[in-house]
Amino acid sequence: DTVPPQVVPGADSSSRQLCFAWGPAEVLVCETLFGRAGGSRSRCPSRFWGEGRAGAAARALTDSVAGTEDGAPSNSRVFVVRRDQDIYIQTLRKLFNESHGIFMGLQRSEEELAGKSRKAQLVQVSKNYRSVIRACMEDMHQAAVSTRDPALQGQYSTQVSILSAMELIWNLCEILFVEAATAGPLLLRLLDWVRLHVCDVDSMVREVLSSESPSKHKLFWNVVDVFVLQGRMDEARHLLSKEASANPASRNMYKILDDLMKKMPVPSLSNTQTLTELELKWQHWHEECQRYLQDGTFASNPHMESICKILLGDEDAILEKKELMTTWYHFLVTRLLYSHPTVKPMELRFYAQSSMDLFLGGESSPEPLDLILMAAFEFEMHQVIKECSIVLSNWWFVAHLTDLLDHCKLLQSHNLYFGSNMREFLLLEYASGLFSHHSLWQLGVDYFDHCPEYGRVYLELHIERIPLSTEQKALKVLRICEQRQMHEQVRSICKIMAMKALRNNRLGSALSWSIRAKDAAFATLISDRFLKDYCERGCFSDLDLIDNLGPSMLLSDRLTFLGKYREFHRLYGEQRFPEAARLLLTLMTAHIAPCSFWMTLLTDALPLLEQKEVIFSAEQTYELMRCLEDLTAGNPDKQKFQDDDIETTKVEMLRLALARNLARVIVKEGTVEGS
Repeated sequence: DTVPPQVVPGADSSSRQLCFAWGPAEVLVCETLFGRAGGSRSRCPSRFWGEGRAGAAARALTDSVAGTEDGAPSNSRVFVVRRDQDIYIQTLRKLFNESHGIFMGLQRSEEELAGKSRKAQLVQVSKNYRSVIRACMEDMHQAAVSTRDPALQGQYSTQVSILSAMELIWNLCEILFVEAATAGPLLLRLLDWVRLHVCDVDSMVREVLSSESPSKHKLFWNVVDVFVLQGRMDEARHLLSKEASANPASRNMYKILDDLMKKMPVPSLSNTQTLTELELKWQHWHEECQRYLQDGTFASNPHMESICKILLGDEDAILEKKELMTTWYHFLVTRLLYSHPTVKPMELRFYAQSSMDLFLGGESSPEPLDLILMAAFEFEMHQVIKECSIVLSNWWFVAHLTDLLDHCKLLQSHNLYFGSNMREFLLLEYASGLFSHHSLWQLGVDYFDHCPEYGRVYLELHIERIPLSTEQKALKVLRICEQRQMHEQVRSICKIMAMKALRNNRLGSALSWSIRAKDAAFATLISDRFLKDYCERGCFSDLDLIDNLGPSMLLSDRLTFLGKYREFHRLYGEQRFPEAARLLLTLMTAHIAPCSFWMTLLTDALPLLEQKEVIFSAEQTYELMRCLEDLTAGNPDKQKFQDDDIETTKVEMLRLALARNLARVIVKEGTVEGS
């Protein structure tokens, strides 16, 4: 069960050491400057195991592009190795998207039905999965036919083969495990399975039937044999009737063979006859076929004699048609049809193994697909899943098949050594692969939601690594996290988006994200930037946001100040001067305004001090005077402050305005008291 090594095309691992860094679904590999011999500065892959993923990737890139020790440029390269390349194939998007809907429907309907109704529902779910596989296979085939690029054509043809094998395996598992067909109906299901999937002879059948005289065609008897081998008796009889019309001398022989084929007992899907009745009828019919063969009824026509031998289940006669059957499992079903029509499910393993041995005959060894089908015939579900995991190029198949089998209560006892069960393990692997895609990650969220053991942990780890390329995508990720109460991830996303907005000088967006993250420190930083911009430009940006902060402004003192300072400007603009004055004074005396902004606040008081009507009371004026003196006396750069002509002028104007206002207030208040 060893996994073969994966060669990275273009990477020179023979002469240079390679370093790597793990990602959620990718590995970053690069060539270092150091040879295989190593030394004190050797960089081996294990060096990066102790570092974080980002650190390892950064270090790898630094080493690879740093150049040689003598300063010459380096030709080292960086490679990205993806695990699930199928996710990036555009034509497989239908497979991932539509199967997601089927998966979600199955999870929701888990407890709705019971007994036979539940089994019918699960069979229908299985058929829905198969229809999606077939639709994708047809799309891939059309893409292969329409493209002119040989490389793409080869890729599409390979995917068609893979999808065909997936449907073949799934259909067999549906018959044996999901539907659990019993003796009798089992054979009918296997016949349908062979007819659906062994399509190599379809072109030959079309060629013969479309000819002017089918009975004269060189492949006529091959087509009749194919119909007989697949149990398609009505079609075989129809063709034979054409031959009978063309050869009146042999009409009696054809009539006998037609009668035998017509009377052949076959199992019924309904319960109209018991297995014992079927076996008795089949035995009588078998004896009748044997009698005609021994009497030499068909001796004059080798083709018809061969057909009679097939009806008798003669293995040598069936194996003579090996090229028409193409596969050992076709041979198995034909053999069962004419030798053991009432085969029981648990007997299949013996017939399957002997049929494969007879068909291959030691000439070739079984392919991986043969081993998977054999494991299914042996009812080794876990082996089927294991082999498919190794052979198939992605986790889609095993994840969905295992989930379906788990709903059939067939995998309940199989837990893995680290505590999860097989269903959850495979779903986690599949969903992890989806998260490496720029849009399919949204499907992965639902798969993680239905993994009760580790799903939330995986979701938390993966959702943090989604590139937040746009605000729309960030809001989508944020909504997912909020719906699942993933508070830490919500804060992390908001901080990332706030930092991006701040770097792009989009202060409104940055403030909105920081409020959403409830990050007081970052909200303070952005509020300072707003105030700095105001000092430089004389106006606020993003007024709608600041005007509607509401309770959010309580997140930090600086944000509270920003919101209240904007309210002061609004009151002043509405000429509600007394209210504006009270608010301005409150901002200074409550010490929520930064000291660096006091001069701006005092300057904002000047127009109010110069109003015709007295706005500030004596007590308020004294408070403003105290604030001005605190500002000038407590400034650490006092000398520099005094040397700045503009600042000195502002201070003198403020002192003069405060003195004049105080005088006006005293006169006014004295007049009021005297009256």
